[in-house]
Amino acid sequence: MRSLPNPAPHPEPVVPARPTGTADRLADLAARHSEVVEVAEERAKGRQHAKGKLTARERMDLLFDPGSFVELDEFVRHRCTDFGMGDNRPYGDGVVTGYGTVDGRQVCAFSQDFTILGGSMGEAFGGKVLKVMDLAMKIGCPIVGMNDSGGARIQEGVVSLAYYAELGRRNALASGVIPQVSLIMGPCAGGAVYSPAMTDVTVMVEDISYMFVTGPEVVTAVTGERTSPQDLGGPAINSQISGNAHYVAADEQEALSWVRDLLGYLPSNNLDDVPVFGFEPTPGPTERDLQLDRIIPDSANQAYDMHEIISRLVDDGAFLTVQASFAPNIICVLAAIEGHSVGIVANQPMFQAGAVDIDASDKAARFVRFCDAFNIPILTLVDVPGYMPGIEQERRGIIRHGAKLLYAYAEATVPKVTVVVGKAFGGGYAVMGSKHLGADLNLAWPTAQIAVVGARAAVQVLHRKALGAVDGADRDQLQAKLTDEYEQKFSTPYVAAERGYLDLVIRPSQTRELVAGALRTLRQKRVERPNRKHGNIPL
Repeated sequence: MRSLPNPAPHPEPVVPARPTGTADRLADLAARHSEVVEVAEERAKGRQHAKGKLTARERMDLLFDPGSFVELDEFVRHRCTDFGMGDNRPYGDGVVTGYGTVDGRQVCAFSQDFTILGGSMGEAFGGKVLKVMDLAMKIGCPIVGMNDSGGARIQEGVVSLAYYAELGRRNALASGVIPQVSLIMGPCAGGAVYSPAMTDVTVMVEDISYMFVTGPEVVTAVTGERTSPQDLGGPAINSQISGNAHYVAADEQEALSWVRDLLGYLPSNNLDDVPVFGFEPTPGPTERDLQLDRIIPDSANQAYDMHEIISRLVDDGAFLTVQASFAPNIICVLAAIEGHSVGIVANQPMFQAGAVDIDASDKAARFVRFCDAFNIPILTLVDVPGYMPGIEQERRGIIRHGAKLLYAYAEATVPKVTVVVGKAFGGGYAVMGSKHLGADLNLAWPTAQIAVVGARAAVQVLHRKALGAVDGADRDQLQAKLTDEYEQKFSTPYVAAERGYLDLVIRPSQTRELVAGALRTLRQKRVERPNRKHGNIPL
């Protein structure tokens, strides 16, 4: 835990003499409010702006619609008297809390204020955060937390730890009930990092934010390794390597703008329908639709960008990417189709040929479960050579991690539509939204190859003796012949279609209209599940 051992003193609020009448009482209220919002804000601006950071209230202003924010508990003060704290009791206690609207929809939020007691967590601070989280649960709206804190308030001892645990319990109870979003806009260390990790989406900001369990000094003392805050827990580490951050913004304004966009795709809670955007139907096939007929390269070894397919299926070609820098071999985006939100999971042939590895499994499984929790239909686009082979992957537990994605798809009850556009080999075929995991409509392009393994590998196994009996040019010629025969007979979508594992084999240019029609048809889908406390996903 990090804290300010001796917080810089804040002057006692300057208020008029003891009020005696209505006018005096109103003046008293105005003076107290001025101390909270005006005097303290000017002091905060000087300190935060010098670090290239915004103040807690400036962040609230950027998140909420103009004039909609209502601050709660602005006069709350801590009650600690140890270590000289009795002489340093600023209003607000280091966190701003309240509610307002984002694009006209209700949202609750808290914003930690590093300029007051280092934004450290104490009893009063913790009580304010829990109170606004409880409000969000009562009214069924998203909660957004802006983290900029020195950690636990050492002066208040175990009380600080208790409130971190209470906060984690609230995160768990709210999970899958209301959207939870965290922004890291400064330090976030020790016990403070676990609450953001339990929320649905975490956003970081270049240069000013970092999060880790133990800081560089502790790491050096314990392990002898020397590092810096950015190398240990900066945005690059958390977004590209550990996968803790879902988006990294260039500055705080961009971070809050991205969060506003994110909230626009989400329902307010798990009982609400997804938002509906304005939409003008476009009869097809359009020129952009027709481009899909030639988007897959003739050579199976030639990569293409799956984003090009996604942009031709969604409204206005617009989508919001989640965890773009982590496990780029799989894509997770939020978009709209016919004005309704949809989550898209897609293999990315540009990276590792789109193979599913440990990180891709974790990333996609969590996204699928997120979409399912909030009634967001799932569209899966498949071009996968299978699970990633290798000693490292096996030792790190690809069996356990890979099973998470299988579990997530099988568990999801929202509408699920799958389109196989290229390879669908081995376990990759099964796990990427196959009919056997409960997909509602499975489509394939004529370019789809559905088999246990690729044709060349299959021939080497099936015709090992025949190939071993010849060598040189004769062997190459025989292998080419057998490979071609296997491709014609087995590496097509039609074997799966014969068995009903595919519902339709279509021209690529038909995809947008058929997917939109399928999602329209499935909007009233209902699924009954056995009564149970909860499943046991292979964590």
